[in-house]
Amino acid sequence: MSACTTAPASQAQTAFTVLIPARMASTRLPDKPLANIGGLPMVVRVARQASASRAQQVIVATDDARIAQVCDQHGVACIMTASGHRSGSDRLAEAAAAVALDDDHLVVNVQGDEPWIPPALIDAVADVLAAHPEAVMGTAAHPIASPEDFHNPNVVKVVLRAGALAQYFSRAPIPFPRDAAPDSGWPPPQACAGATPLRHIGIYSYRARFLRTFPALQAAPTEQMESLEQLRVLWHGHQIAVHVTEQAPPPGVDTPDDLARARAWVHDHA
Repeated sequence: MSACTTAPASQAQTAFTVLIPARMASTRLPDKPLANIGGLPMVVRVARQASASRAQQVIVATDDARIAQVCDQHGVACIMTASGHRSGSDRLAEAAAAVALDDDHLVVNVQGDEPWIPPALIDAVADVLAAHPEAVMGTAAHPIASPEDFHNPNVVKVVLRAGALAQYFSRAPIPFPRDAAPDSGWPPPQACAGATPLRHIGIYSYRARFLRTFPALQAAPTEQMESLEQLRVLWHGHQIAVHVTEQAPPPGVDTPDDLARARAWVHDHA
């Protein structure tokens, strides 16, 4: 952890469930959840990574019988959800209701295309929400490593308010160092004053009560403009706690090139 970032103390006994939404709708990588990585379907690898966390249970939520069959073959818990959900949050809400989780139980959403998600990061995102009872969600971020990432609209940034809570998420370069000289290096000199540019990591924890109601909230104008669903939470006056980690997690698998790299990694580390 650098001197410019902080994180809340770990809650060693945090109880939580991991839900993994998985569907076959990827256009860039057809049948992505079933892609073979070192002899295992990707969704199974994700579930095994999640099982190495402190989660009480790990459950795949899917609308496809082929995914459910693969999970059953490999001993991964799976529940069927309705097809046609508009977002992963809708699928998670249905899954949380089907599992009958208590209102205060914590749920961590692990994406089905993250076969190398660090179990410690899963724990930390659950812990940060447990440590902030005023928040309804938790997530994670890490310091941005280059000006290229800072200005890239595909890299989502988060600015924190006091108490490790999210102030805003954006695709724009925020917080913008107005007075930094072009050749002042990276990070900008203002960073260590408490405004380190942070890249948002797309992993979330929820209180089950909020997860069940979130899909019914009206979409926020900022959410629609930025295409960032988490802005709906802030727009409605709720709070999101943020765990800051020094290291970026391994990238997910979105394209055939990503899949080739994942397969090569398994081969090299077998």
